[in-house]
Amino acid sequence: MNLTALTRWDPLRDMLTLQERMSRLFGDTLAQSPGTDASATWFPLVDIHEEEDRVVLRAEIPGVNKDDIDIRVEGGTITVRGEKKQEKQVDSEKAYRVERFYGSFARSFVLPASINADAIKATYSDGVLEVVLPKVEEAKPRKIKVLTT
Repeated sequence: MNLTALTRWDPLRDMLTLQERMSRLFGDTLAQSPGTDASATWFPLVDIHEEEDRVVLRAEIPGVNKDDIDIRVEGGTITVRGEKKQEKQVDSEKAYRVERFYGSFARSFVLPASINADAIKATYSDGVLEVVLPKVEEAKPRKIKVLTT
């Protein structure tokens, strides 16, 4: 008998997982294609988790200047764009190995309706971008006190 664990269905998590897998698939395909150079579009790795009063997005974008990061919220979608500029052009014939990616990137994620888009804050430290998406008051869980009659 095959027993499966019961988990709460979360359509947002399922969509984000699918989007992450597709991004990795296309990112890996680009990275492994013959003739692809290190300046092709790349996809930073992203973690998204939900807390009681907010959703937190963390993206690994080492080597990107904070002034080259653009975060926009439009139509229920958050988009993180940026560009990692190459420090110094190296002649590809003299390079032993070129694995680091340079160039533009963009990642978009559908936001839950419970996000307060006007209160979103972003910080960037040690190559990690953190975007905090607070929930609107109505969406935060409330404890209901039981009264005796």
